[in-house]
Amino acid sequence: MTGSPSHAVIPGLRWREVCRLCDSPRLDFALSITATPPANALVPADQLDAHETEYPLDVYVCADCGHAQLLGIVDPRALFSHYLYVSGTSPVFVDHLRAYAEDVVTAYAVPRDSLVVEVGSNDGTFLRCFQQLGMRVLGVDPAANIAAEASAAGIPTVNAFFTPELAAELRTRHGAASLVVANNVFAHIDDLHGVFEGVRTLLAPDGMLVFEVGYFVAVAGGTLFDTIYHEHLSYHTVRPLIPFLARHGLELFDVQRNLSQGGSIRVFAQPAGAGRTVTSRVAELCTLEEHELGAHPLVGARRLGERIERARAALTSLLGELRAQGRRAAAYGAPAKATTLMYHFGLTRDAIPYIVDDNPRKQGLFTPGLHVPVVAADVLRDPERRPEYLLILAWNFADSIIQNNGWFAEAGGRWIIPLPELRIV
Repeated sequence: MTGSPSHAVIPGLRWREVCRLCDSPRLDFALSITATPPANALVPADQLDAHETEYPLDVYVCADCGHAQLLGIVDPRALFSHYLYVSGTSPVFVDHLRAYAEDVVTAYAVPRDSLVVEVGSNDGTFLRCFQQLGMRVLGVDPAANIAAEASAAGIPTVNAFFTPELAAELRTRHGAASLVVANNVFAHIDDLHGVFEGVRTLLAPDGMLVFEVGYFVAVAGGTLFDTIYHEHLSYHTVRPLIPFLARHGLELFDVQRNLSQGGSIRVFAQPAGAGRTVTSRVAELCTLEEHELGAHPLVGARRLGERIERARAALTSLLGELRAQGRRAAAYGAPAKATTLMYHFGLTRDAIPYIVDDNPRKQGLFTPGLHVPVVAADVLRDPERRPEYLLILAWNFADSIIQNNGWFAEAGGRWIIPLPELRIV
């Protein structure tokens, strides 16, 4: 590793020494984000005095394959065994998943009654879309609370981490899968080799793997640095995925960009020899990556660091001006990305007295480390507590948040959208 900060010994953290995709030890330090507690670890009121460990957020890029990644790994049991995020909270995201399922089934003529298995199935929202299209579905998710709720709601879900051993057991019990899907999951997993070995075991010879992940080109080009947090260990691009998938007997045959989560890629892979034609989009995106990230993704990562500093200066200057004018501000949305942005930009409870969030699981809790209270939208109806400005921390859902709260603008309120570019609505 070159130019890296010291790898401190921190309880609950271990350090990876080789690339997550190609196993190369040649890892270049690219970018450091302010250390935070786990981004989704909201705090109950009776635990505000408990110690919260802040873990480093240092991004490295593999000198051989170009994969961008975190090497500091927080114990996944602490991150995922009890989870607050659920896919079904956002109607916009539910619509995205419904269209996603319909597109895959229609484009590839997936027969009714085929088995669809989702890795990291969360509350079963995505699988329900396939179920409604006539498929048999099975979820795998490590969050005990959410897996139980999904099963109770009619989406059979195995509460476990997805491993090669589990994949073999599922194939024996349920048969081969025509389709394995994963949505914003393969950024979260350290042992990707084990997971993709399991996928290959589970897939039928003519089956298909389809997954969406955040696209590092969108992160670097759009200053979407707040998607960097401990759950997200990988920041994917197409070029490194091709040999990685091939190593596990899978061929990347198509890839599509979309705007989900600020900018994602949908990757299509098949068992080697399954016969689907590799589309021109694969080569086109590899060329795009060279153009957008420079000769090597390390260049793009370091440019991102410069953009982050400009974004920090712009937002903190704006909030400072508003405070100087006696204007009140609060925030809307308490996603994981809010922890990264607030820590790195130094936004404490003085700047943001509370955050409104529509997820009842988060209401009544406090943000990790900074302890900003998360409240229901009802607070905005109180003229004594209603601010003049609301900073949308869940900026990827800004349009729907603004639309669903049209009365706020009618009452004189204004919205601040921090990323990809700072603007006031």
